[in-house]
Amino acid sequence: MERNVTGMDELLAGYAAGTLASPTHALVGAHLELSGANRGFVTSLETLAGQVLEETAPVSLSNRDAALEAIFSSAPSDPISVQTANAANDDVDLPQSLKSIVDGPLESLPWKTLLPGVREVKFGEIDGCNVNLLWVRRGRAMPSHTHDGTELTLVLKGGFKDADGHYVRGDIAFADHDVDHSPVADDDGEDCICFAVTEGRLHLTGLVGRFLNPFVRN
Repeated sequence: MERNVTGMDELLAGYAAGTLASPTHALVGAHLELSGANRGFVTSLETLAGQVLEETAPVSLSNRDAALEAIFSSAPSDPISVQTANAANDDVDLPQSLKSIVDGPLESLPWKTLLPGVREVKFGEIDGCNVNLLWVRRGRAMPSHTHDGTELTLVLKGGFKDADGHYVRGDIAFADHDVDHSPVADDDGEDCICFAVTEGRLHLTGLVGRFLNPFVRN
C-alpha cells in the first residue's frame, strides 16, 4: 500500500520522463522490479512520451560535435559502480536498480547501530538526496519523526505499518513535512529492511526525539 496517490503519480511521471534525482530514480526502478502495481501506468507514460517525440518536428543541432562531447563526458565513468553491480548479482533480495548504489549483499554491508533494534548503512548525499538503508528488528518501533523535505521508503524485506497504512516488499511509503509518524516493523516473519531517500533533514519528535535530535545526522 502506498501513501499519497498524487505524490506517487508525480514520482512515476518523473521516472518515465527521466527527471528524478538519481537515487530516487533507482528507488522507483526497484519498486517497479518488485511490484507489478504501477508497471502498466509507467509503460503507458513512456509510450505516450515516445509518441510525442515521433510527432515533434526535428530541429537542427548546432555545434553537434561539442554537444556530443559534452554528453559523453558527463556519462558515469566510476568503475566502482560497475564492480558493485557485478558483485551484488548473487543477492536475490536486492533489485537490480539499486546495485549501482548498494555495495554488495545486504548481510555483508557495514551496518551500524542507530538505536536498539535499528541498524543503518549510510551512503551519504547523492545528487542532492540523503540515501541510506535501515534494518529494523521485527516488532520494533522507530521514534516518531517528521522531515524538512520528502522521505521515500522502499521495503526490501519484511514489512512495517504506521498510521497511514501497511507496507510490504516492493511498496513505497511517501512522507513529507506534513507527516509525523512512527513506523513499526511487522512482529511476525522477518526483520524489516528498507531503502530510503530523503530530501532535507529528519527531525525526531516527542520526548525521545527532543533528547536524541542533537545526535541525529542525515
